[in-house]
Amino acid sequence: KTFLGNQTFSVQAIRGDDITVKSYKVESRITSRFAHTTVRSSVVNSGSKAQSIGFNVQIPKRAFITNFTMNVNGITFMGSVKEKTVARNLYAQARARGKAAGIVRANSQDMETFKTDVHVPPGSNIEFELHYQEMMHRKLGVYEHSLYLQPGRLVPQFQVRELTQLIKLTSSKDKAHIVFKPNLQQQRKCDNCTGSAIDGVFSVQYDVTRDSNAGELQVSDGHFVQFFAPANLSPLPKNIVFVIDVSGSMWGVKMKQTVEAMQAILDDLTIDDHFSIIDFNHNVRCWSEELVSGSSIQIADAKKYIRNIKPNGGTNINEALMRAVQMLVRASNQGLIDPRSVSMIILVSDGDPTVGEIKLSTIQKNVKRVMREEFSLFSLGIGFDVDYDFLERIAMENRGVAQRIYANHDAADQLRAFYSQVSSPLLRRITVQFPEDTVSDVTQNRFDKYFDGSELVVAGKVLPSDSNTLTSLTTASARLDITLETDADTAELDTELAKQQHSFTGFARQMWAYITIKQLISERSLAPTAVKKRKITQRIMALAVEHQFVTPLTALLVESEDATERLLADSPKDPKHGCCSGARQERSSATSGLLPVPVVYQPPPWVQMTTTAPPSQVAKGLVVNGQLISSKKMKKNKLNTYFGVISVYYQPDGVSVTVGTDSIAMTDGRNNHTFTWGATTEIIQDGVRISIVKNSHVSIVINNNIQVMVLLHRVWKKNPVSVDFLGIYIANDNQYSPLVHGLIGQFSRDPEPDVSVSDVHEGVDPLKREATMEVKGNRLHVTRGWQKDYRTDKTHGSNVDCWFIHNSGKGFIDGHYTDYIVPNLNSFLPTL
Repeated sequence: KTFLGNQTFSVQAIRGDDITVKSYKVESRITSRFAHTTVRSSVVNSGSKAQSIGFNVQIPKRAFITNFTMNVNGITFMGSVKEKTVARNLYAQARARGKAAGIVRANSQDMETFKTDVHVPPGSNIEFELHYQEMMHRKLGVYEHSLYLQPGRLVPQFQVRELTQLIKLTSSKDKAHIVFKPNLQQQRKCDNCTGSAIDGVFSVQYDVTRDSNAGELQVSDGHFVQFFAPANLSPLPKNIVFVIDVSGSMWGVKMKQTVEAMQAILDDLTIDDHFSIIDFNHNVRCWSEELVSGSSIQIADAKKYIRNIKPNGGTNINEALMRAVQMLVRASNQGLIDPRSVSMIILVSDGDPTVGEIKLSTIQKNVKRVMREEFSLFSLGIGFDVDYDFLERIAMENRGVAQRIYANHDAADQLRAFYSQVSSPLLRRITVQFPEDTVSDVTQNRFDKYFDGSELVVAGKVLPSDSNTLTSLTTASARLDITLETDADTAELDTELAKQQHSFTGFARQMWAYITIKQLISERSLAPTAVKKRKITQRIMALAVEHQFVTPLTALLVESEDATERLLADSPKDPKHGCCSGARQERSSATSGLLPVPVVYQPPPWVQMTTTAPPSQVAKGLVVNGQLISSKKMKKNKLNTYFGVISVYYQPDGVSVTVGTDSIAMTDGRNNHTFTWGATTEIIQDGVRISIVKNSHVSIVINNNIQVMVLLHRVWKKNPVSVDFLGIYIANDNQYSPLVHGLIGQFSRDPEPDVSVSDVHEGVDPLKREATMEVKGNRLHVTRGWQKDYRTDKTHGSNVDCWFIHNSGKGFIDGHYTDYIVPNLNSFLPTL
């Protein structure tokens, strides 16, 4: 659902002596994973001298500043984003004496500081206002929005003693509103203290309601955003080579924390996973030359090996990575790893290469040359000696991400947290597509992997159309192949946002630009030629200026109304420490090299995919069972029963599909996957294909020659008698083996049992004729009536004439009806 949030804080982070802070507020509006944060402060120089007053704001590194304005004694300074060279030139033409603004890249994990100083005479009133925007990234199942609170002093308007009691939270289905207002006394470290107890990061963690695995498509302001975060899927097995730097610089806390983290990480591996460890300094050593399974014996041995490492010597990154890739290639060539598993290299290093190949661009080319499309490289840089930009480039270029690990007491927690993000791969080769001529300027829409707890996001522009619906189709591959269809009303969301007081109505437009710029920055760092790099640079600058984002290529020029006084808010990029921190999902689709995912079904004509079907053959070892449920109460002294569950079990592949009125579950005996009725979905595993049509029906096809359709019948929730139920339809052209049996199966044999009807005459009910039926050597009394077929008209159904057999089918079916009751849904019928 659309998440709308608002947070208002009274907080102060102003530098200066003898000043009065009248107010300091932070307000964040989060609309559908996109946050617009405004920081406002009003300050008076209450001293007797002119002085410089500083305004500091800690902002997330992934955020883009969009504006800064300042009012000094009635003179307003307005901000505007311009190309960096243009802004610098204008600033140089009118240097504002005593006024400067800038972004400081601090060595902190997730934050950087915006700083400005203004020199003002006594009695001056200054008002500051900073705006920044960021996209919320989902990690380990939650979004986290953080605001840095370090007032450094008591503020008259602050209002609470224990943080759990300070926060006022009101929420509804689509909206949450959080307010934090400690008063002056509640801010004090003690009853008579003058120092503030508020010092830290205020974080709001949340997740959004998801109706189905198909994801959520939202359209607003001429743009769309598709969110994809499926759950209830079993993780894929992993093949991991851990490549650990054990050079001399890792001695001490870095190695201790790495060892501690590896103990926990190795414990997380399962018997289905395969792994090895390479440790390197000037030499390269392998704990095991081959990948081994994650058995308890192997894990215990690996943990012992890690504990005995003594760091010393130089750093030969190139040779270590070459050996790691060779290990994966060898295992793949020898068929030792599951073709549907996920293969990755996790590099942990704290320094630049000093031994062997030391040219970073050559190492980058070497790794890309040998890495296969199905492998990923994740780079973890410990400390600040490492060239983080290099680690980020080789990771992005090889379908992975990079993250900086801060070498302190919680480095082990940071390493474990990163591993947790990649430890449960659920899907591979994900592609999000749209019908031709419905969208343009689409951000990256192919992704190599989807990890549990994260989220894939695709955005773009919606082209003018007569239709008021936009449709997307997501295909992915895992232990099974799935196709998910979702659609959105192109006007509905804007109508809803207009009603919400705190919504950020331009979120989709800004989110599209934000994602596009982030991806272009990544693409720029990998540009193969200067010409290509220049083109990308121009596009980034044009987008950043149009959408008013301060990026590494643009700057914020803040100027007075007469343009005589100017400030410059710049965003310098530190080449050693890199511009960004954290695992980034964005990669250039041009460099991903992923092919569309083949699916075996009939998708809409606009989906460009190949289809292949297995050769037709008679299916054996298949059972279809149903479970009965009753109505809520009797009607006319009769308790009606219905199908509440239909199960299809295909024994040769060990695949079981259980269709209920709430969800559809699929298992292969070891892995369980659950899908809702809330999305149109296609799932393929081995010889079984499941097609779910949203809130309508499920079609299950076995080996392309047996089809079972299950219809969903929903009733009014408050209906006093009826319940939701299922209808089952078996295709006439299904091909069964001669052994087929069951309540329905016994009449599907080739040849079918001979049935003849004679002596048709008027019955007790003039609308229902009666007759005699001869079948299986028995003469039965039957009555003419009709049944409903709901396949074409789900509401009213169409009448199908048929003969009704009395006495629970006695004489018509083999044996007695109680012979067809089985102990569980996957049970085969005993031979009658």
